[in-house]
Amino acid sequence: MSVQLPAGLVGVAGAQGSYYALIGGFWSQYWTQSNASNQYKEIDDYSIGTNDYTAGWAAMYDALGDIRNVKRLAEEQENWNYYLIATTMEVHASQIMVDLYDQIPYTEANNRNILTPHFETGEEVYALMIADLKEALAKDFSASGAGPASDDFVFSGNMANWKGFANSLLLKLYLRQTEVNASAAQQGITELLNSGVSFLDADAAITQFEDAPDRSNPLYESDRRQLNTATNLRASTTLFSLFTDNSDPRKPFYYNTGISLNQGDFNNSAVAPASVSVVRLEPTTAVYFMSREESLFLQAEALERYAGGAGAKEKYDDGVIEAFSKYGLNGNSFVAAGGVYEYPNTGTFANKLKSIITQKWIAGFPGNGFESFFEQNRTGYPSISAVPQSNAAYVSGELSYSVTGTTGGAFPKRLVFPSTVATRNPNTPSLVLITVPVWWDVN
Repeated sequence: MSVQLPAGLVGVAGAQGSYYALIGGFWSQYWTQSNASNQYKEIDDYSIGTNDYTAGWAAMYDALGDIRNVKRLAEEQENWNYYLIATTMEVHASQIMVDLYDQIPYTEANNRNILTPHFETGEEVYALMIADLKEALAKDFSASGAGPASDDFVFSGNMANWKGFANSLLLKLYLRQTEVNASAAQQGITELLNSGVSFLDADAAITQFEDAPDRSNPLYESDRRQLNTATNLRASTTLFSLFTDNSDPRKPFYYNTGISLNQGDFNNSAVAPASVSVVRLEPTTAVYFMSREESLFLQAEALERYAGGAGAKEKYDDGVIEAFSKYGLNGNSFVAAGGVYEYPNTGTFANKLKSIITQKWIAGFPGNGFESFFEQNRTGYPSISAVPQSNAAYVSGELSYSVTGTTGGAFPKRLVFPSTVATRNPNTPSLVLITVPVWWDVN
């Protein structure tokens, strides 16, 4: 277990932190394709298909193979510390996959005796993930074998943090169902809040990256070190304009000096490429399975929805301040009375939810844009602009349909199954368009 656990942790970080971080950053509109190159046009114009990014699926399920082997061994040895860690990571990785693809192999996945595993629906996978987390959290840890230490690249064996991460994952799974199954979401979250469990209060992250080939942050490694150009990703007007209008000091940590490019406007020859800001990526940036601020924003929404709002403002404020502190900045004035990110304590629930999700979106840069993509599909925030970004009436921070979009004005809602999956597994569901919502997305 001590050998396979670090391999699984790094494998999940590599899959989510490169392939899915890249797509998430485009579809959350942190960045757009440069108008001086064409590396990622199919993501930016929504034409990504069955032959694109097949490696992401393979990488994630390869990592899940290691994680599930740890879980199997841990159960055999009744080592509930390793068992909880493996279950938490199994659910974390599967949540990303099922929210991207809607249906995935879960029960039969990574079973060496089943070469063509069955796919379960998103709703079924969610029920299984919730049950698995609850079962792992209910184990008698006092009767467990020794926990990990240096082989745990996330918390160095701190099981209180792993329990907090597992509880926060449960909270996320319930919140994701608020629009499609409100009663189940309310029941699950109310039980969690009333149980007095602790939620994640530290970054669940891989932080051991170095500025060296094959040892750096996966997105930096794939986009900056391995490509023949380091300027493919340019500042999208969407987030760039919000930073500008709010004088947000995080802007230079996200983007280099320059102007922004409207989302998907990579054919624009009237804008000098040299004038467009390049997205800042660093080789040692952590890969976050869940950041402390994401946990705080999850708690803020849960308290606002199901606990009468008591404590929601404090969690929100702490989340914003934490997001600023990642860059050595003090965000207190931004959430103070009169601050541009002040929590609308006396506003409507919609106002409060918009603030929470908007700040979660901002804080997801650069590697967790897929989570912001999911949350926008669930909540509708950031809002979708009624006008193009070239229009003077455009409101900063609103998502804009890609200038070169190929889907007739419809935003992407999912990924399609890679052709390699469909050709190898006859149980693969039929192909659907990327504009078809996943099961919990009813907006």
